[in-house]
Amino acid sequence: MYHVEIYQRVRRACYVEGMSIRQAAKFFGLHRKTISKFLSFSIPPGYQRSKPIYSPKLGEFTGIIDAILADDKLRPKKQHHTSKRILQRLRDEHGFTGGYTIVKDYVREQTLRSQEMFIPLVHPPGHAQADFGEAVVVIGGIEQKAHFFAFDLPHSDACFVKAYPAETTEAFCDGHNSAFAFFGSVPQSILYDNTKIAVARILGDGKRVRSRIFSELQSHYLFDDRFGRPGKGNDKGKVEGLVGFSRRNFMVPIPHFPSYEAFNEYLEACCRMRLAEKLRGHSETIGQRLQRDLSTFLPLPTTPYDACIKFPTKVSSFSLVRYKTNDYSVPTIYGHRDVLIKAYVDEIMVCCGSECIARHSRSYDKEDFIFDPLHYLALLERKINALDQAAPLAGWQLPECFSTLRRLLESRMGTAGKREYVQVLRLMEMFSPEQVETAIKQALKLGAIGFDAVKHLLLCIIERKPPRLDLDVYPYLPNAKVLTTKASAYSSLLKKVAA
Repeated sequence: MYHVEIYQRVRRACYVEGMSIRQAAKFFGLHRKTISKFLSFSIPPGYQRSKPIYSPKLGEFTGIIDAILADDKLRPKKQHHTSKRILQRLRDEHGFTGGYTIVKDYVREQTLRSQEMFIPLVHPPGHAQADFGEAVVVIGGIEQKAHFFAFDLPHSDACFVKAYPAETTEAFCDGHNSAFAFFGSVPQSILYDNTKIAVARILGDGKRVRSRIFSELQSHYLFDDRFGRPGKGNDKGKVEGLVGFSRRNFMVPIPHFPSYEAFNEYLEACCRMRLAEKLRGHSETIGQRLQRDLSTFLPLPTTPYDACIKFPTKVSSFSLVRYKTNDYSVPTIYGHRDVLIKAYVDEIMVCCGSECIARHSRSYDKEDFIFDPLHYLALLERKINALDQAAPLAGWQLPECFSTLRRLLESRMGTAGKREYVQVLRLMEMFSPEQVETAIKQALKLGAIGFDAVKHLLLCIIERKPPRLDLDVYPYLPNAKVLTTKASAYSSLLKKVAA
């Protein structure tokens, strides 16, 4: 191949100095066809095939290769055939005698032809895209996989990200509540993938049947929905990009936070800081472009959507209700009754009729038991012999004064003392643990060991009155004798003083 310098000299000799092709061929020692080629191209054009390579040995096997490549599209990407593996199969299974190069070239050509092409899109203001991503985090000292809800506005590139312990329906709904609160309004439409949280099923004509929860969410906020093609993540490329961006920029190195609340405060701060950035190809910041989005948004309703899963069930004989393999306690008075579980992202609420009878922090473990000891005290008062073996009370951390009170009650009153101790514990059904603790400490200080004394002192603390204990109801306490002063006693005292 000739260098571009010889091209320049030949072309100048012919076009500028007036040399003919014959003269140039004689002068430069080149063939006339070569000189003509130099005059046709300003730079070396490189080798160009006049027709595709013909491989007679491969011809009858191309259909087999095409079938293998088509089948690969239905398999995991890490288990697709390589060119070498296709060659081995052609030789072993079909008697192919050709070489590796023609197989490799054909596979490369077919792979390039099958790759999808895309059209650049323009995004008008007022629309959004939503999806979930995953990242490893350390929450409360425990390394775990967090699932974060990503909400992107394609026109302005403004975003909102919130993390959850699991990708659940209630997290999906809570993510929308939080995103709408963050932006202060609701987009006209939101684009999703075909998650089962939103789409119950896809009909033959491509229409989606929405899930009940998603229909409720949509009816509450009145936004329109759009869905990408199944398996085509590029249909919502903006939020797919946000998932990767937030993981690389907000969660590297691995975040360490004491709770998900603290982690989400950090993520929200990152989203706010990003509003000041100016992206490539734009003269305005994200925050400035966000104003055009917000100008087309829908107003927020007066109250957020109740982001929970409602699950009817029945209380067991152990006063427990089960939700997703975990058991939560309710007061024993509601045993065997029909109740409604309302499962939120961080809380489990149990309702009987219109009354909320129990609240628990939600557990994401499996086969866990979550007890509230107060739920079982009324039953323990009647079944006092189960006090020391009651699972709901195991691990219940109470101040030292509680154990002191129990020891004194049991040493003085036996089984009746146990029952009075449970009665003292039941005071926490109506009063705060701190108030009950203060009353117990005062009772111990006064030596008034009993339920009535603790209750009286507790009421006095609340009403800010001095205590008036009737010691006659405590026969085991020593009696104090107070003598009445007489006039004769004063006379004898004065005589002693005078003497």
